[in-house]
Amino acid sequence: MRLLRFGPPGHEKPGVLDARGQVRDLSSVVADIGGDLLLPVQLDRLKKLDLTTLPLVSGQPQRDLRLGPCVARTGKLICIGLNYSDHAAEAGMQVPPEPVVFNKWTSAIVGPDDAVEIPRGSVKTDWEVELGVVIGQGGSYIPEADAMQHVAGYCIVNDVSEREFQIERSGTWDKGKGCDTFGPMGPWLVTADEVFDPHTLGLWLEVDGRRYQNGSTATMVYKVPFLISYLSRFMSLQSGDVISTGTPPGVGMGQKPPVYLRAGQTMHLGIDGLGTQTQLAVQA
Repeated sequence: MRLLRFGPPGHEKPGVLDARGQVRDLSSVVADIGGDLLLPVQLDRLKKLDLTTLPLVSGQPQRDLRLGPCVARTGKLICIGLNYSDHAAEAGMQVPPEPVVFNKWTSAIVGPDDAVEIPRGSVKTDWEVELGVVIGQGGSYIPEADAMQHVAGYCIVNDVSEREFQIERSGTWDKGKGCDTFGPMGPWLVTADEVFDPHTLGLWLEVDGRRYQNGSTATMVYKVPFLISYLSRFMSLQSGDVISTGTPPGVGMGQKPPVYLRAGQTMHLGIDGLGTQTQLAVQA
């Protein structure tokens, strides 16, 4: 299934994409897409629905029908840094002996095609297409062998980053990662049963039609089962939490010379089987 949320910001309704690429309204079935709705028993219930009996929503998704973040009320947006060997090389950094973990504040989360704000004073706003892993069944100290049973599904995350804030302004990475609008998520949550192997997905990103990132999740250093098990040692993972698993090479910081976003530019990005996103950069 492709679960989504549609409507104006802050007033999204739950929906699902049908076989014809049209949105069906799930409001009569669930309150929203998030939290306990992502538990296995609830997803199994949704998968048994006859989508043709649900109300059809007018408009074409991502054209004249806005989509919001595909997960509502995300408790934690946990990010992994330097998780692609080729990206670590372009950044001039060593592959870490353990995953680099940082947070994006949930106030950064926006819809897949909402504008991205370049913060005031920013000179190094950058892009990062990433595979998002959405937690269904939560837990702590999850064995790696059982980790995939805790995945509700997958989505695209653009881990927008301000490199000066992140690297040059002292402290942790978080303040360069969690600015408002720095976490576009969606367009939809693709349930785990529709993703045969999350480690064989192509992912790409373009700015103003020029392709900068063109990679594969096959080059992840730390794979999804390990990441889930690893993170659950340090925090409980809960239904609706999202893990953004790192980015392949081609970020602006890695260009020679570096290239950063300017107001008026457009990012377009996607992952095989998970859809696409398009964001206009605007000045905050």
